[in-house]
Amino acid sequence: MSTKQISVFLENRPGKLSELTSLLAANDIDLRALSLAETNDFGIARMIVDDAEKAADILARANFMASFSDVLVFEVPDEPGGLNRLLTEFNRADVNIIYMYSFIGGRDKRRAYMIFRVSDTSGAERALSLAGLHTLTQKEMDAI
Repeated sequence: MSTKQISVFLENRPGKLSELTSLLAANDIDLRALSLAETNDFGIARMIVDDAEKAADILARANFMASFSDVLVFEVPDEPGGLNRLLTEFNRADVNIIYMYSFIGGRDKRRAYMIFRVSDTSGAERALSLAGLHTLTQKEMDAI
């Protein structure tokens, strides 16, 4: 099952990322994962939070431009070859990866979590499930 990711467009200037994280913290929104991509003029903060609907509402009221997308989250052994084994299954299933990012943490510090944006989320879910891979749900992400 896919997880909701929020993408927030930020001006590329000092303090904008801090403004975003301060707003989330003040409203008890917990970041689960964060990726930041930038260009000269703006950046995109991609994040998974513990309450995506609440975060989107708060961001809209604060005039941040934000959008949702579905991403796939997989738990991967934090060891040599862990990611490669997962990517091999993506290749077998002919899944096109648009971008990915990761985080390490949770209760089991020997696990990495990979977040994937793919061209066909539901098709990738079906194909990877048939290969025996389990995507984390939002509820499972909250338990990490």
